Amino acid sequence: AIPRTFGREETLELRGHKAVLSTCTMFVPRPTLVLCAGILLLFVGFHSVDGEIFTALCDMEYLVHMEKDLVDSLEQYIKREEDKLEKVKIFASRIKEVSLMALKEPSSHLHHPVNAYLLVKRYTRDWPLLEALAQEDTAEDFLYNMTKVKESFPTDEDYMGAGKALVRLQDTYDLSTQNIAKGKMANIESGFTQSPELMSEDCFELGRLAYIDQDYYHCALWMEEALVRFQPDPTSDLTKDTILDYLAYASYQQNNIERAYQATKELLNINPEHTRAANNMNYFQKEMDKAAIDKLNMVTPKKDDAETSERGEYRRDLARDYLPEREIYELLCREEQREIFNITPSRQKHLKCRYFNNNNNPRLLLKPVKQELVFDNPKMWIFHNMLSDYEMKVIKELAQPRLRRATIQNSVTGELEFASYRISKSAWLQGWEHKVIRRVNQRVEDVTGLTMETAEELQVVNYGMGGHYEPHFDFARKEETNAFEGLGTGNRIATMLFYMSDVEAGGATVFPQVGARLVPEKGAGAFWYNLFRSGEGDFLTRHAACPVLVGSKWVSNKWIHERGQEFRRKCGLSPDE
Repeated sequence: AIPRTFGREETLELRGHKAVLSTCTMFVPRPTLVLCAGILLLFVGFHSVDGEIFTALCDMEYLVHMEKDLVDSLEQYIKREEDKLEKVKIFASRIKEVSLMALKEPSSHLHHPVNAYLLVKRYTRDWPLLEALAQEDTAEDFLYNMTKVKESFPTDEDYMGAGKALVRLQDTYDLSTQNIAKGKMANIESGFTQSPELMSEDCFELGRLAYIDQDYYHCALWMEEALVRFQPDPTSDLTKDTILDYLAYASYQQNNIERAYQATKELLNINPEHTRAANNMNYFQKEMDKAAIDKLNMVTPKKDDAETSERGEYRRDLARDYLPEREIYELLCREEQREIFNITPSRQKHLKCRYFNNNNNPRLLLKPVKQELVFDNPKMWIFHNMLSDYEMKVIKELAQPRLRRATIQNSVTGELEFASYRISKSAWLQGWEHKVIRRVNQRVEDVTGLTMETAEELQVVNYGMGGHYEPHFDFARKEETNAFEGLGTGNRIATMLFYMSDVEAGGATVFPQVGARLVPEKGAGAFWYNLFRSGEGDFLTRHAACPVLVGSKWVSNKWIHERGQEFRRKCGLSPDE
């Protein structure tokens, strides 16, 4: 989408959206292609494909090792180039010395037979050798190594996904662009994973990704950060006026006319010949004049007094990414304002821990499990130390080669498809594949009392950059008539969710309807019923996996179905049981 100049009552068309502008003429920036850190990123005509890297952190680890090999190869190339250049310098120094000597008296210089011999030698031996040296391709090995691994490089969609992941974390955890750019993610103590600071080009690219997506809120925020961090860089084509051009348009789209005016004024100070910016200045001034008339108490800023260094104020457009419980969901992910759910001390005192053998189950008599009731309505339990380190290691090793981007089931067609609100990779493991899987399945049956005969296979999930799964139900609603039809095992009666890693920050499982929040604990299993005893769905179990802020999140789960549970979980006397 390339913005352009448009005039009176003209329509601006961007990626299928149309907006009729005011009667004043408004001019918008034309994006430029920026060569950032040697990587040329083209998004014109971009279309979504199946991302295979950013959706799981475990699949990104090889990139670290591959980059190390590329750096080694690059250093060898640099060394060869430096050696080559050193030889050229030595040759030039020697030739220059003799040449200067000869130029003093060319005729008498050649009277000496050695000088004549050396002159001929230089032309017949030395200069051809230098020509051969200059033509020597020292980059051959490096380019070969690059070509060999290039097919394993992340794709454009991975880059887009990575950028959106940072923006998602920014919103969910209420992070400022300043802190993200500094590598500070929330209040993480020292000793946790560190990162270098973002350069101006990095911030600009994040803003440009948002611009392409018509997300002018984040575009403005990141262009502001790019502007603050801007330093001229000979390796980059990025210029300050380019940043200001984007910032002015994003500010305008955010209805911050004053900031758009300020950014445009600063652009003109740098490039007075920028015709479009000059026209924009006039437009913005007229808009501010009209606003001042509409609000008599508002003083129109004078052109000479307008601030250029302060950041603008911008408003997030929640309608862009509509989710009914968006605010509650994000507050729970941040562990804020849980008091709004009336989780009182009197409710909490009924939440207890105990050693549990499930009515003297033979396999639990000598080794009962540690059961903790962590929420009362709906009831949620945590079974501590359900999986051993060895079991988790085996499960990860079996799953990792098969991890594929996670899907959701279309509520209308029943088909599996990708979704932006679920970023992770998953694999399915069956009991016959390994004794550990059979052991885990049996353990779930022992602690829940529900049969695993009709349960789904063990699903193993690794979350990617900012990996998350927005609020959803595990069970199928009545309108989803095609859900689980092929299984023939009824609806999902219960969920057992195993946490197979600790997470440095983020990654909680939250229940926006009731305010429950489960923090990942390595080896623990969270359990809840999705259906009442009547078979009706419990809508309070709507839950979400918060984005992983720092760390890698591994989980596995067993979805347990209705068939076969008739005598294990009998119908109750009340619909709400």
